[in-house]
Amino acid sequence: MQYFHNFFKNVNLRTIIYLVVVSLPITLPSYSYAQVASGEIKRSENKSLWVADNGNGTYTNPIIFADYSDPDVLRVGEDFYMVSSSFNCTPVMPVLHSKDLVNWAIIGHVSENLPSAEYRQPQHGKGCWAPSIRFHAGEFYVYYGDPDLGIYMSKAKNPSGPWEPLLLVRQAKGWIDPCPLWDDDGNVYLVHAWAKSRVGFNSVLTVHRMSTDGKQILDDGVMVFDGHKNHPTIEGPKFYKRNGYYYIFAPAGGVAPGWQTVLRSKNVLGPYEEKIVLRQGKSTINGPHQGGWIETEKGDSWFIHFQDRGAYGRIIHLQPMWWMNDWPRMGMNQDSSGCGEPVMAWKKPDVGKIYPIEMPQTNDEFDSTALGLQWQWQANHSDQWYSLTEKKGALRLKSIVIPDSNVNLWSVPNLLLQKFPAPEFIATTQVILSPANVGEKAGLIIMGLDYSYISIVKKTDGVHLTKVVCKDADKGTGEIEEADVLFMRDSVMLRVAIDTEAVCRFSYSGEGSVFKPLGKEFVAREGKWIGAKVGIFSSSPFESISNGYSDFDWFRINN
Repeated sequence: MQYFHNFFKNVNLRTIIYLVVVSLPITLPSYSYAQVASGEIKRSENKSLWVADNGNGTYTNPIIFADYSDPDVLRVGEDFYMVSSSFNCTPVMPVLHSKDLVNWAIIGHVSENLPSAEYRQPQHGKGCWAPSIRFHAGEFYVYYGDPDLGIYMSKAKNPSGPWEPLLLVRQAKGWIDPCPLWDDDGNVYLVHAWAKSRVGFNSVLTVHRMSTDGKQILDDGVMVFDGHKNHPTIEGPKFYKRNGYYYIFAPAGGVAPGWQTVLRSKNVLGPYEEKIVLRQGKSTINGPHQGGWIETEKGDSWFIHFQDRGAYGRIIHLQPMWWMNDWPRMGMNQDSSGCGEPVMAWKKPDVGKIYPIEMPQTNDEFDSTALGLQWQWQANHSDQWYSLTEKKGALRLKSIVIPDSNVNLWSVPNLLLQKFPAPEFIATTQVILSPANVGEKAGLIIMGLDYSYISIVKKTDGVHLTKVVCKDADKGTGEIEEADVLFMRDSVMLRVAIDTEAVCRFSYSGEGSVFKPLGKEFVAREGKWIGAKVGIFSSSPFESISNGYSDFDWFRINN
């Protein structure tokens, strides 16, 4: 009886009602990935790609079946914003927007390029790690850690941009995953984790004092938590304050086998109590890894985090959350300690309205003067690589020279790529090759540690279609041309169909009605800290007086 007395003493009426409502079987369908992917469960009328919104007041996880790793989330008014890691890819740090925490679209990026000249060439796995986003005094702030260079920040009046140039707040090695906190008394703090690959240790969290404008770190910091004993590899901290407690939400235990830890203290510098609040349990959602807490305007709490899905990257999940005895509870099936496990489906957040179904952008008709926000290059990019005005309604990719020192495309910056958007999909593009030299090519590529592409290429006897594969590209292995057909046309539709388990089948069509397969099946692999990507490129084997180009009429993804 004492347990129930304490429960009702510490939980408000709205929380009790919420727990009762979401416990009703009729509103809580339990869907498996297999049921949803097979179509046994209808998610919505929009069947083109993965859609989380079921159209009946519930949602299915993941809310985004794409690689938006290390998400952090923010609400301002009735709008929600999310940022995620972009590593070596540019533009830097995508910013997404939602009205209901389930339907999301990309609205911009924080920076066109990374601030260091070393990123002119791909630095896989480096760059923008685990950003955070906050709103203070009418401005949006973002922070991220570059494990080799230090802590960067930017701010903006509008989250879609423009953002101020990235500022190096502190030059440092091994500082990662920063998150600021503007305290009630005017003090400002920053918490961050450590990269063992750079400094020889990890599993600890450090808090620093910052200037009120958030642009300077004022001290050497205090280690506020040592996770070696119970929370190894603790990282990705997110800083909050609620009911007089300071909270640090941080995943521990590693990406796939780990769990969500929450720390709390009445003192910003600790000591901090610790509690595991979410772990995989009997669910199929591994991790569950790094994320952020968010409240709706009505005060309901939710938690967004990622799950590692191999070649598909780190996909985004939404967990129900509530508070009990000033500790957060997440997911479902809480044990006696208050640790829950992720949900597969749940009632949508109550935001007072029903909003249209949205998902991060994929298709591009190339009718605009700017590339779609879904596109990223492998390194800092140049406007000289492409044009959207030289041929109206088409993307002109210049045939950029691949140096002789490059044995494969791993170190080539001018690959134009986007994330896998669903467990199964088909990507198709139409391209016209206009080469100036033998060896120039344009292709449709699946990029990762292994990669494969289908291309239209000029050879000495005419135009060919080739299928190429490269295994362990990061280790410097060469490409293998596994299929070649004489085509004798300069225009072609190139296609790749991705099935479950990331099995890729390439094909081509001259007329667009019948697609002929080319080459063997290819199983996509993730990249360095990112999922596999799909995209296009245009290249030349050597520099000449004038190199050619390729015109892509459109790029479309469906199933």
